[in-house]
Amino acid sequence: MSEPYDVVIIGGGPGGYVAAVRAGQMGLKTAIVEKRGALGGTCLNVGCIPSKALLQSSHHFEMAKHEFADHGIKAKVELDLKTMLGRKNKVVEDLTKGVEFLMKKNKVDYVKGMGVISAVGEVTVTPDGKGAKKEVLKTKNIIVATGSDTTPLPGVDIDEKQIVSSTGALDLTGVPKSMVVIGAGVIGLELGSVWRRLGADVTVVEFLDVVLPGMDGEVSKTMKRLLEKQGLKFKMATKVTGAKTAKGGVTLSMEGRDNGKKETLKADVVLVSIGRRPYTESLGLDKVGVDMTDRGFVKVDADFQTNVEGIYAIGDVIGGAMLAHKAEDEGMVCVEIMAGETGHIDYGMIPGIVYTHPEVAAVGKTEEQLEKDGVKYKSGKFPFTANSRARCNGDMDGFVKILADAETDRVLGCHIIGPQGGDLIQEVVNVMEFGGSAEDVARISHGHPGLPEAVKEAALGVDKRSIHV
Repeated sequence: MSEPYDVVIIGGGPGGYVAAVRAGQMGLKTAIVEKRGALGGTCLNVGCIPSKALLQSSHHFEMAKHEFADHGIKAKVELDLKTMLGRKNKVVEDLTKGVEFLMKKNKVDYVKGMGVISAVGEVTVTPDGKGAKKEVLKTKNIIVATGSDTTPLPGVDIDEKQIVSSTGALDLTGVPKSMVVIGAGVIGLELGSVWRRLGADVTVVEFLDVVLPGMDGEVSKTMKRLLEKQGLKFKMATKVTGAKTAKGGVTLSMEGRDNGKKETLKADVVLVSIGRRPYTESLGLDKVGVDMTDRGFVKVDADFQTNVEGIYAIGDVIGGAMLAHKAEDEGMVCVEIMAGETGHIDYGMIPGIVYTHPEVAAVGKTEEQLEKDGVKYKSGKFPFTANSRARCNGDMDGFVKILADAETDRVLGCHIIGPQGGDLIQEVVNVMEFGGSAEDVARISHGHPGLPEAVKEAALGVDKRSIHV
C-alpha cells in the first residue's frame, strides 16, 4: 500500500479540479477521481462550455442573416450544423485536455472510475470496463465535489432523442421544426435561444409567472419582452403533467396552474430544464454517516467539513447558487482551510449571468428583496440606447441598474440586461467586495466610447445626475 494521500477529491468538475490544482500548489499529496472519462464535469463537457460555444455560433448565424445588411455587408447564409457542432466539440476537447495537463503540472494523480467512500479515510474506485480491478485510495481527507444532475419531471421521461435534457439539446442532429422548452430559467432560455436562432419554432412553458425566477423584476419583464420580439413564445403559469412520444413527435399534456384548464401541445423535440438536483447517489455517504438535508444536499459547516471529520463537500452538492465559479471558489477555500490557512467567500457577491442575447447579469440584492427586508435604497438606471458604443454596435437593448443604500451610498446590488452584461457586472462585483459606494463607481474614469460607461452613468443616476440621458 502506497503512502496515504493528503486529500482525495471525488468529482472532476470546476469545484473538484480547482481544489486539486490548489492542493497541488500547496504541496499536498492529491488524487482526483472522475467517472466520466474526461475532467471538467458537467460544466465543461455538457453544460456551460458547449452551450456557450453554440450560443456564440448561433449568434453569428443570426447576425449574418439579419444584421449584416445594416452594416453594408451582403451575404448568402447557409447553416452547416455538423460543422457548428464539431466546433463545439473541439472547444470542449481542447479545454478538457487543458484541465488534464493542469493535473500533471501540479502533480495530482488522476484516477478514472467511480469513486465511493468505503470508509472514513478510504475511497474505493471502480474503473469503467469489464475485468478492471478496483483501487483503494487511503487518504487523510476526502472532498465530495460530484456536482448536480438534471431534475426529472414526473410523467415526462427523458430519452435524449425526442425528450432531452440539456445534454441531449447540445447534440441534436438536425434543427427541429418545433421545440418546447419546459422551464424559463437560465438553461431553458439559453438553449431555447440557440435552436430558435437556427430555425426552430420554440415555445417556453413555465409554471411561474416570470422568466428567470429570482432575478430583478424589471429585468425579468424586459427579458421576456425582448425574447418574444426575437421569436420565442411563452406559456406562463402552466404545468406540464405528462408526455407521449410517437414517430411524429411529442405531445405534452398541460394544465393551467391557477384555473386547471387542460390542453395539449405538440413538438418535434421537448427540452426539460426545470432545475438541477445534487448528485450524491451511490457515493457511500450514508455508510459513513454523513448528514444530508431532506432535499439530498450534503450538510457542511463554515469550513466545508461534514459532521464526519475529514470528509468535506463543495459545489452543487452543498446547495446555494449552482454556479461553476461558486464551486471553484469553494474548492480553493476548502483546501486552504484544510491545510491550516484561511479562506474567504462572500456569497452575496457572487454574480449570476445568463448568456442569451442580450445578456443578463446580476449581483447582490434585487429591489424586491430590499423592499421585503425594509432597506431604504436609491436606484440609478441607464439605458444602452444612450450609450455611444452600444449605438455604434447596433446593440442597444437593455439597461444597467445600480442599487445603493439610501444613507451610506454603499452599493447593494447591480442588475444588467444588455450587450456583454456578463463582463460589465464584474466592475460592480469588485466595488461591492471592497465595500464601495455608487459615488466610487461614478468617480472612476471610464474609457470612451465604451459599454462600461453605462455602468458609470447608472452610478451617477443613483443621485439623479446621469449626464447622457
